[in-house]
Amino acid sequence: MRFLRMLTNAAIAGALGAAYLTVLVLQLNPHVPLASATTWHWYVTLGTLYGVHLAVLFYILLVGREFFSLEILSPGWASVGVLAWLAAACSAVFAALMWLNLRSFELALGEVAARRMAAGAAAATLSSLVLLGVAVAHYSFGRRGSRVGAALFVIAAVGSVSLPLAARGPGVIEGRPVRSPVPPASPESGPRIALLLLDGASLEYVWPVAAEGRLPNFARLLQEGATIDLATTRPTAPGPVWASVATGMYPRHTGIRSGAFYFAYGDDRAVDLLPAYCFSHALVQLGLVRREVASGTDLRARPVWSILSEAGLTIGLVRWPLTYPAPRMPGFVVSDRFHEFFGSMFEFDERVVFPSAVLPVARNAFTMAPLEPGRTFDGLGPLATADDDARPLIRDLAYRRTLEDLRTSTDPRFLTVRYLSLDAVGHRYMGDVRPGAFGGSEEARRRAEQALDRYYGYIDTEIGSALGALAPGDLLLVVSGFGMQRLNLVKRLVARVLGEEDLTGTHERAPDGFLLAYGSDVEAGRHQRGSIVDVAPTVLYFLGLPIGRDMDGFARSDLFRREFTAERPIAFIPSYTR
Repeated sequence: MRFLRMLTNAAIAGALGAAYLTVLVLQLNPHVPLASATTWHWYVTLGTLYGVHLAVLFYILLVGREFFSLEILSPGWASVGVLAWLAAACSAVFAALMWLNLRSFELALGEVAARRMAAGAAAATLSSLVLLGVAVAHYSFGRRGSRVGAALFVIAAVGSVSLPLAARGPGVIEGRPVRSPVPPASPESGPRIALLLLDGASLEYVWPVAAEGRLPNFARLLQEGATIDLATTRPTAPGPVWASVATGMYPRHTGIRSGAFYFAYGDDRAVDLLPAYCFSHALVQLGLVRREVASGTDLRARPVWSILSEAGLTIGLVRWPLTYPAPRMPGFVVSDRFHEFFGSMFEFDERVVFPSAVLPVARNAFTMAPLEPGRTFDGLGPLATADDDARPLIRDLAYRRTLEDLRTSTDPRFLTVRYLSLDAVGHRYMGDVRPGAFGGSEEARRRAEQALDRYYGYIDTEIGSALGALAPGDLLLVVSGFGMQRLNLVKRLVARVLGEEDLTGTHERAPDGFLLAYGSDVEAGRHQRGSIVDVAPTVLYFLGLPIGRDMDGFARSDLFRREFTAERPIAFIPSYTR
């Protein structure tokens, strides 16, 4: 019977742990009303995974104690002596998770939500100390004053949940901003911008390889152009990162705080941030939480292409995230989700491109890049379809061919295309290029170096093509939204246990991206570190448009020569979205 009583105590502690995680989810998603069915759905969902596992863990600890302690444990059905220790441990972990998540997602939370979460984390820390004090006091005095101890425990346990909730508040529903008019830009015959977007590219890798002469066009940009390290944001996913690049605003203003929206089982209200440091994405993998990818309709801030098109400039937009449904603008748009529709029953969905005349052009470009075994691409050697590494590159080639075919009829003043192959190959091989990698070997290291060199070499040729297309006065920007680094041993082991793909690289801890600028008006050299939110203001500045004062980024006029900046002072507008 006493083992059954141990189980009830472990179950109560597990339920309390699930309540703590529910509070953490609510803290990260202040738009969710506290008094709503969503709160209950998340508690049940988190309890199903974490609550059960915590209960099992605590029960194992309590039973294991019997093998090492001389004193027999015979707790009550809800023992203060046992629960105080378990609750103190849960509360301490909860407080640590709150502080860690606050540090990680501060830019996504916003000032008010971050301040409230800090107050909640402080309350959780204080509660854990009180619970620890109750546990120590009960251990020291035994059953004497048990009613007082029980009352203190209940007050402390309830307070450890209610105080962070009180600091968080009932929830705030935000309205969608109203767009302000855009002043006209300079004539269409002015300078042009070519913007190459890279996922997962790292200057840490580029510098030494370029110095060896294996990346000649990267080397040209590094030597003759301007270089800036760009701080990125967390969570470091393509959606929120490129939304910040496009708008000049951090995720708290863009409405895209992660790459997807998450729904607890049976609920229809989404949250967009899941806690870090507790393997919360396992909820999606296990089917307890439904995931929906964010789309362009979820973007709250105004992207740079909308501003430029309203100012009268033609746009060429290929594969920028959050461009489905494709926005209407002068020029052309090919959504980043076109390859998902190609070859499916939705292949003729015209929302993936704009105008509709772009659809056959894009379909033809993708048809010309089939997944044929052993197909050889210029300078890249044979690629086999059995090797999944080939697929991201083939898609890059298809999107690039689409861009070239569309440029023959339209010469946009703002032209951009995004490449994903570096991110894919970095996830697979980045951790193996350095000696001592987990489970690695010299053969694995050579294979990783060859793969990375091949894909960086492809991007280098694309940069060379962009350089060759520049006219005097034009500007080439190569932007990496985030870098790549080695995945730590613990996460690799967890991935293996869950049966996931064995990846070695990650950008989860927000490594820097970079900006490389090249043109006749660019001031060469390495400049002060910036942020991804500086890209959009810099584009507006170069094209003669004012900067929104509500943008988080700055126009990096230091990238340009004095002759250029002397004739073009930075101008401002209150906002493009109010």
